[in-house]
Amino acid sequence: MTGAPSLGTDELIYDWNEIGRKGRLIPRDITFFDETLRDGLQNPSVADPNIESKLKLIHLMAKIGIHCADIGLPGSSQRAFEDVLRMCREITDNHLPLRVACAGRTVVSDITPMIEISQRAGIPVEVYCFIGSSPIRQFAEEWDVATIAKRSAEAIDVAVKAGLSVAYVTEDTTRSRPDMLATLFKMAIDHGASRLCVCDTVGHATPDGVRNLITFTKSIIAGTGAKVGIDWHGHNDRGLALENALWALEFGADRVHGCALGIGERVGNAAMELILLNLKLLGLLEHQDLTHLLEYCNTAAQAVGWEVPINYPLVGRDAFRTATGVHAAAIIKAQNKGDAWLADRIYSGVPAGMFGRKQEICVGYMSGASNVNYWLRQRRIEPSKELVEAILQRAKGSNHILTDEEILAVVDEMGAR
Repeated sequence: MTGAPSLGTDELIYDWNEIGRKGRLIPRDITFFDETLRDGLQNPSVADPNIESKLKLIHLMAKIGIHCADIGLPGSSQRAFEDVLRMCREITDNHLPLRVACAGRTVVSDITPMIEISQRAGIPVEVYCFIGSSPIRQFAEEWDVATIAKRSAEAIDVAVKAGLSVAYVTEDTTRSRPDMLATLFKMAIDHGASRLCVCDTVGHATPDGVRNLITFTKSIIAGTGAKVGIDWHGHNDRGLALENALWALEFGADRVHGCALGIGERVGNAAMELILLNLKLLGLLEHQDLTHLLEYCNTAAQAVGWEVPINYPLVGRDAFRTATGVHAAAIIKAQNKGDAWLADRIYSGVPAGMFGRKQEICVGYMSGASNVNYWLRQRRIEPSKELVEAILQRAKGSNHILTDEEILAVVDEMGAR
């Protein structure tokens, strides 16, 4: 049996998460914006992937249901320009269901390369033009409101005149004054921006801050009478990026940003795979197939030279491994019932099979005979009483989980294969 058991999920799992639910947490028309190939590459410890890796990543983004991807800053270098152009052509040649965006400062010289790429690739490029808006940034840059507004308007005008959609990005929005934001938001809307990107650039926000800022932004938009979308772009300096991204969607953002594995500037951005995972488990992505999510993460990690922590949710080596006897016994009992659904949930809040992984049972110093029996049977080795006891003795005398090679050495010593 591979589906939910006959008893019904409500009888087997009491879900406190659903108590007091107000209904659907987020609207159905939200979109996911992938920043892996832009903000992700601003992490100081990653490498800029080769173009083959970038092409593979955009294919995987399309497979996991990403709607739009920021694929670089084409105005920053010739290589960046060529890579962005190549990715755009890959999307058009393969008819991928993935829209593209590029980032640039609010200067004309950053916008014109995007226009050229759009024309040469025959694909719309959404322009994400950014400028700092917080008092601390203004003080450091010696900018005033008039300067910021003028530069922003000029950049937006160039893109809009070329027929490109513009998302106006106020850097450090979460530490900016309401009067400043009101001025800049109204200016951007007046000049044709179709989206406002609210940024927690330094990871300052708490969920209360997210609520207050998005509510404020919605009120500004409502006052103009324009139809303008709201992006949420959050960083993880307080460890709140994932939580803030989910709250942003409930409070009224209709597009949320994330990077594979949460890579990005400093400690990184909201992790795209964990945003998707949580929304899937909340029942809000009913038809979105996430079985390629693991491949997306592993491809990104390999492309940028990132080492995934062993305890990282979903992707880490230990995410679905157990060597504890009582846990392993429960999983094995569920499997012995022929119930894959039960086995995948008995000791896991995240069903491994839903995301392309499986539960793993190891043998170590906290294991019991059930661990050893399972391990041996998985490899078609007869688990005699003597062999099981010999492996357990080796495990109990060790201070770590036995490797396959260590267990097989005992098997060979016992002449069991």
